[in-house]
Amino acid sequence: MGCYFQLTLFIIMEPVISIRNLIAKYGDLTVLDDISVDIFPGEITVILGSSGCGKTTLLKNILRLVEPVSGSVKFWGEEILDLDDVQMEKILRKLGVLFQSGALLNSISVYENISIPLELHTKLPRPLIDRIIQVKLNLVNLSEALYKYPSELSGGMKKRAALARAIALDPQILFCDEPSAGLDPLTAAYLDELILSLKKQLKMTIVVVTHELASIHRIADKIIFLEEGKMLFNGTLEEAKKAGIPQIDTFFEVGRF
Repeated sequence: MGCYFQLTLFIIMEPVISIRNLIAKYGDLTVLDDISVDIFPGEITVILGSSGCGKTTLLKNILRLVEPVSGSVKFWGEEILDLDDVQMEKILRKLGVLFQSGALLNSISVYENISIPLELHTKLPRPLIDRIIQVKLNLVNLSEALYKYPSELSGGMKKRAALARAIALDPQILFCDEPSAGLDPLTAAYLDELILSLKKQLKMTIVVVTHELASIHRIADKIIFLEEGKMLFNGTLEEAKKAGIPQIDTFFEVGRF
C-alpha cells in the first residue's frame, strides 16, 4: 500500500510599497500620525475616510510630492526618502498618476496630452509613440477623441483621457486621486470597470483615494481607513465591516443614504 504525501507551497508576497511610522505635518498641525502599512502587488488598495482625514496627504507622501516629518516609504524594498532627484526619477517612471481633476492641458489635444510623458521620458520614434497613444486610448475606449481638445470632452471622457496618459509608460503601480469625483453614478461605474479591466489586463497594482461607497464596493481588494490622521483599519472590506470599529460602521451606514 503506497503512501502519498501532499506538499503545500506557501508563496510569501513582498509588498511593492511599505510605509513605516509615517508622520506628516502642515505647520504645527499633525495630518498623519504614525502610519504603518504595506501595499501588495496585483491588488487595488483603497484609501478612505471622512473629509480631512488625511487621504490625499498620505498619497502625496507616498509619491514624495511632500516630505514627511519622519518615517519610511519604500518602493520594492528601496527607501525613497533617501534618494536624490535622479534616483527618484527612476522610481517615478514606474508609477502612473490619475489626478482628481484629470490635469489635462486645455490648450493641446488629447493626443498631445498623452504624448507628453512619452516624449519626456523615452527616445521612441514618432511612429511608435503614435501607436502607443492609439493603444492606450483603445484601452480606455476613447479612440474617437484622439484629436479633440479637453474642452470638447465630457467629464467622464476627460477622466478616461487622463487615465490613458497615466498608463502611457506602462506603470507597475497606478495611483488614482478621487477618480469618480464630479461624475454621475453611471459614468463613475463605467470608470470603475475600466480600472478593474486595467488591473487584470496590465497586471497593475492600483492605489485609489476615494470616499465614494459604490466605487469602494466595486473595486477594493483592500482598504486603508483613516480617521483624524490615524489608521484605524487595514484589510479587506468584509473584514472592515466585521471589525466592530464605530467610525467605520458610521462611515458605511451614513454613506448609504
